[in-house]
Amino acid sequence: MGRGRDLQVNNSGLEESGENVDINNFMSTKEYAKTLDQEDPLVSYREEFYLNHGIIYMDGNSLGLLSKRAEESLMKSLEDWKKYGIDGWTKGAEPWFYFSERLGELSAPLVGAVGDEVIMGGSTTANLHQLAATFFEPRAGRNKILADELTFPSDIYALQSQLQLHGLDPSGHLVQVKSRDGKFLEEDDIIAEMNEEIALIVLPTVLYRSGQILDMERLTKEAHARGIMIGFDACHSVGAVPHWFDNWEVDFAFWCNYKHLNGGPGCVAGLYVNRKHFARLPGLAGWFGSRKDKQFGMEHSFKQANSAGAFQIGTPHILSMAPLLGSLEMFAEAGIEQVRKKSLRLTQYLMDLLETELTGYGFEIGSPRHESRRGGHIILEHPEAARICKALKQEGIIPDYREPNMIRLAPVALYTSFQEVYEAVEVLKKIMDGRLYENYENKRGIIA
Repeated sequence: MGRGRDLQVNNSGLEESGENVDINNFMSTKEYAKTLDQEDPLVSYREEFYLNHGIIYMDGNSLGLLSKRAEESLMKSLEDWKKYGIDGWTKGAEPWFYFSERLGELSAPLVGAVGDEVIMGGSTTANLHQLAATFFEPRAGRNKILADELTFPSDIYALQSQLQLHGLDPSGHLVQVKSRDGKFLEEDDIIAEMNEEIALIVLPTVLYRSGQILDMERLTKEAHARGIMIGFDACHSVGAVPHWFDNWEVDFAFWCNYKHLNGGPGCVAGLYVNRKHFARLPGLAGWFGSRKDKQFGMEHSFKQANSAGAFQIGTPHILSMAPLLGSLEMFAEAGIEQVRKKSLRLTQYLMDLLETELTGYGFEIGSPRHESRRGGHIILEHPEAARICKALKQEGIIPDYREPNMIRLAPVALYTSFQEVYEAVEVLKKIMDGRLYENYENKRGIIA
């Protein structure tokens, strides 16, 4: 079958270069999907995850599935607690006292860093507060923070709060770059706002709605040329997209670990600080930011660690960190480049199917078409999106809904098959043909 081209694909004028993957031989048949699965070098990792029979999970960009290795590493930490009590901090399979650093080392290759530049602990927003408190140093004439209007709301709340702590009015001192179409950001528009009044820039690596990847290298270079610190929220990219934070000279970054990294609900977050900033005093000092050899000296003078560990605050949440160990071991084996390659194949295949099978149903693909601009999920827009999502769940497909009209579909490289992508689109077509979505209210649930 040929590829339909009537379904709208909105790229908002984004620049494209290079070649797309897996498009020349596309066929919208189950046999073709099975062929892709047979050729998949990561297919064995599906067996590592708990997959529910009759359910196709397409929401890994909100919460990744549980793997057997994550379960095993959690049980080992529980066993150490059972066996050693307080001595679990220095004994056992993974001594808790060094656990944050151990996970940081395993995560470093995913973000293009060396091990001591990454630490696991806290939450996404708590880590943003720490980093903003550290790197935002307002002075007369340079006292504004630059963000964007499409970023996740929690980041805006944190930046507003940081400005208020400095006695600054967020309405005038938080600059949010406008989107030309409400879906994408243009790097030129961001750079145009990098003026002498900006003291700090915080941007997403991947937009949580459209899945657009920002050009982090270019933005970092332009920020530094103007003497501005810059950091990134990598929640929707770590584990799906390779990063090279060191090579790009990014100042800092932060992310959650329960999406593409499958660390579990409430899993601790991660942060990166470029080693050139290790001498910088953390804006929010805490006991676990101390040098390991000084921490239990109980002195009232803070001796910070000479690593990203200095930016920890409180005691690590061991049982919320433990599942991440098993998950990160799989990423170390598979390699982030292989994960990215399959992720691109999955999202390309999904878009090809949507274009072929859903022409004429009122859908619009709201994600960048080109691989260099696309993260690990696809946005499908429709006026009836909320009720379509409810119908999909009823039929065993787990999507995600985002206001005002967006269905997020995230095939995950380690556990989603090409056949599942094919079947998900077939179910979506069935819903539209039978108007099954009309059985539901076009209103989101408490958790979309």
